[in-house]
Amino acid sequence: MARPKAEGTATPRRAPMRVRPTAPILPPSNIQGNALMVVIAIMAFLACLTLGAVTMVRATATGWQSEISREITIQIKPSEGLDMDATLEKAKNLALGFVGTQEGTIMDDAATARLLEPWLGTGLDLNELPVPRLVIITIDEQNPPDFVAMRDLLSKEIPQAFLDDHRTWVDRLVSMASTTVWIGTGVLILVFTAMVLTVVFATRGVISGNRHIVEVLHFVGAESAFVAREFQKHFLKISLKGSAAGSAVAAILFAILGAWQASSRATPESDQATALFGTFSLGLAGYLGIFATMIVIALLTTLTARFTVMRNIDEIDLIRSDPGRSDGLPAS
Repeated sequence: MARPKAEGTATPRRAPMRVRPTAPILPPSNIQGNALMVVIAIMAFLACLTLGAVTMVRATATGWQSEISREITIQIKPSEGLDMDATLEKAKNLALGFVGTQEGTIMDDAATARLLEPWLGTGLDLNELPVPRLVIITIDEQNPPDFVAMRDLLSKEIPQAFLDDHRTWVDRLVSMASTTVWIGTGVLILVFTAMVLTVVFATRGVISGNRHIVEVLHFVGAESAFVAREFQKHFLKISLKGSAAGSAVAAILFAILGAWQASSRATPESDQATALFGTFSLGLAGYLGIFATMIVIALLTTLTARFTVMRNIDEIDLIRSDPGRSDGLPAS
């Protein structure tokens, strides 16, 4: 017979159960993940670099187009016995008589000499050279004048006058900007395509290396969506780190170039860079575009990983249901 417990004797309490924290299904860091992160960072850098370059060219072309569209130029060619000053004044008054013109400016000898200085040097005597003189007319972009009628009147009143409305230059700038945008869009598509293919092969490699984990999870009854979600989280972290690093490097590069250009104005290096590439300042819209590119890259990587995992899980299920069909399936 069991002895009765003595009064006052406390029953020993069991130690509280500890639930060991669950570890992620996939290892948080491995060689494949680090290599994929570097590749995504490079892709993000190239994509943001292309986006920034397209933004710069579009902004520069838009600025040129706006400046050219606001002005027209009247050239007066020198001829024997022509009173150049009186002819310039007459041409300006004739142009300002049309509806849609706002103001006129006659370029004096000093301004004309500065225009020719890069080619002919300093100390020019314009009276000894047959250099055309210019009248710049500012027009209303929303209500431009009748250029045909203005050209006819000028040629009738002043045979030495030639009207240049810059429409040829505007058309060329618009064509150049459109071509640049299309080229940049094509490069972005190629970068995104290469990134998606890289993620597909990387995901299949991860699944191949962790196939036993997927099979065990299926054996114990884990749903395909759960396994895909775990892989999706894994690749989301990798893609966010990689795309953030690449985008940050691109943004810092543009910021450094913009600061250098702003601090070295009126120097030969800065002038040449501005002439070739325009201003390196992206503005708020450009940096928002870089941030959007980073998010798009992360989402594309995550969705690609999810679809690839779901497809491989379907292949595993198909092989399990019919082992004889395993030869016809692509290797994981």
